[in-house]
This record gives sequence, C-alpha cells and structure tokens, in this order.
Amino acid sequence: MTYFLNLFSPETYEAFTESGKNISGFRPSQRVAANKIKPGDKFICYMTKLSRWIGVLEVESDYFQDDTPIFYEQDDPFIIRFKVKPLVWLEKEKAIPIHEDEVWDSLSFTKDHEKNSPTWTGRIRSSLGQLDDNDGRFLEEVLRTQANGGRVFEIDQSQYEKLVTHRIRTIDKTVVVSVPEDTDEDIEAVPVSSIEVRESIKMQAMIASIGARMGLKIWIPRNDKSAVLGEWDDDNRPVLEILPLNYDETTLKTIERIDVPWLKGRAIVRAFEVEHTTSIYSGILRMADLLALQPNMNIKLHIVAPPSRREKVFQELRRPVFSLLDKGPLSESCTYLSYDSIKELSEQKHLAHLSHSVLDEYAEEAD
Repeated sequence: MTYFLNLFSPETYEAFTESGKNISGFRPSQRVAANKIKPGDKFICYMTKLSRWIGVLEVESDYFQDDTPIFYEQDDPFIIRFKVKPLVWLEKEKAIPIHEDEVWDSLSFTKDHEKNSPTWTGRIRSSLGQLDDNDGRFLEEVLRTQANGGRVFEIDQSQYEKLVTHRIRTIDKTVVVSVPEDTDEDIEAVPVSSIEVRESIKMQAMIASIGARMGLKIWIPRNDKSAVLGEWDDDNRPVLEILPLNYDETTLKTIERIDVPWLKGRAIVRAFEVEHTTSIYSGILRMADLLALQPNMNIKLHIVAPPSRREKVFQELRRPVFSLLDKGPLSESCTYLSYDSIKELSEQKHLAHLSHSVLDEYAEEAD
C-alpha cells in the first residue's frame, strides 16, 4: 500500500462533497502518474488556497477514462478516474491547517522550513505525487483522529467564497472565471478622500430612495449597507435581504456587488454604479461582466459620477474591450447620470406617480 497526494481546490472540494464521493478524477495530463496507482493505495487529500488537509480516500480500482460529467454539468475536465472509498472526509471547518505546529513539525517536507516561506510548496504542487510512507501514515492518523471529535478551525465564510472559482458556459466551451473583489490595493491606487467616500455613500442612498419612492425594491451590497442606511432617513426603505433572481451563482455574485440595483417583482429594471474615483473603472467593469454573463438581460445600466468626470465615463464606455460584447457595445446599454441629475430627480414631489423610465430623460449616452 502506497500513499499519494490528491489536491482539491475549494471548488472541487465542494463538488466532490456534494457527489457520491466514490469517484476521484484527474486531468488527462496525469495519465502516466495514474498508471502507477493500484487498488489498496490511499489518497491523502489536501485543499489548496485554504491550505488544509481534508481527507483520506482508499483506491478501489485501476484508473479508467470516462468523460461522463460528474463534478460539473458539462465539460468535466477530470476524466482520468478511480473508484474510491472515503475513509475520512472532513467538513472544511474541521480540515487541518498545514501550518498547525503538530502537522508542520512532523512532515518531512515542512519541518525544516519557515512557515511563511514558499520553499516547501513544491511537494504539494500537483496531484498523484507519491508521499513518504511516514508522512502518509502520520497524516492518515491525525485525519482519523480529527474525524472522531477533533478541533474546529474557524473559517471566514466570505473570505472562503472568494477562493471559489466559477465555470461559465460560452457558445463553444466552458471557461473558468472569477468575480474580483475591490481590494485594498485597488483603493490605494487612486487616493480617495473621506469627503469623496461620504459623497458616494450619500449618492447611493439618494438613488435607493428614488427607487423606493417609485415603488421598487432595492438591493444594497452588504459591505455598503450600514453606511447607506445611515444616510437614508426615509420611512420607506424596501431593502432586500436576498436577491429573488434565478441566475447562476457567478451572475448573482456580480449583481450583489453592484452599488444600487432596482427591482420590480423578480426582475432587475435598472442598476447603478456610483463612481467617485478618477479611474471610473470598477463600476464599468462590473456592468460589462454582467452583460458578458447574461447577454440577453434587458436592463438599463447607469454610471453615476460628478459632472467633472462626465468625459472620463464616456471614454471608458467607448473602450474597444467594452465595444465587442456579444450583446453589443456597452455604451448602448449603459448611460451616464450626473450627481446633479440624481439630486434634481430626488427633489421631484410626485415620484410615487412616475415610472422609472423618467430616468431616460436625465441619462446621457456616449455618442
């Protein structure tokens, strides 16, 4: 019996967990390594990105090739497969971090390295590498012990979700994409004063209030919600806790990050990105992501920015990359609204009797 490494990403960990856990698959490029593995051998399983040991699988067959989708609805890339029996399979909160002293100081390929050094990672760079017998026995023992009680290693669910990639079906293939977060580096790249941030939050609140007064439901990103509600003092605040939309996970995550979507029933009718930095870019990228994911979506998109940045908005909307979307140029779906226009609209006394189409009178196109 020999131990071999089996790597899982957060995405494949979730897919395997939801499957029958009786088939472990690998890419065609690993066929030669797979040929060395026999029934009775064991896979020691490790989750990349989260850097945790997650389970032990006993191999029950020689490898075979099968392209029947198991882990994904279509285009499953893991077609070199083994029948396996899970001896240990841990919930991610109980998976054992490799940097735990008991583990780090016991494994032959980590114990002589600093924990913050990347020099040890070559040993866990790809699946089906043979593990040292002592390392394999040690890991199987600590994983079995962990399965029978063991400790909980807390996970920040929001941070974990950022590690999971998403698969999108295009016309001719399936591709893996990510939904980027706005990082500290992005924010620091263009200095923004607290006054500008406050003005942006006020504008989000004003847009939300206008939609609410028109009888629409409002979505506010979780990271912005407390600040926006602090600026929005209307009695009527129909803010949604969950988006009532029937889209794939990647599309929903993109929509969730848009500054202010307006919804009527179970459909988005308009979506707004408030841009207060000189880049005028992150919001436009989100709008482009949305149309790339859902080219048949029929909603009005708006970039809201101060008048001084009007031309910058138009320049970005006309970029070649935004002009070649399947749906057509982004500039045909996304228009500019100035801060002044939003403020003027908010002062309308009869918003409750107006349709959201009134915004078209204020919106400017990138001709």
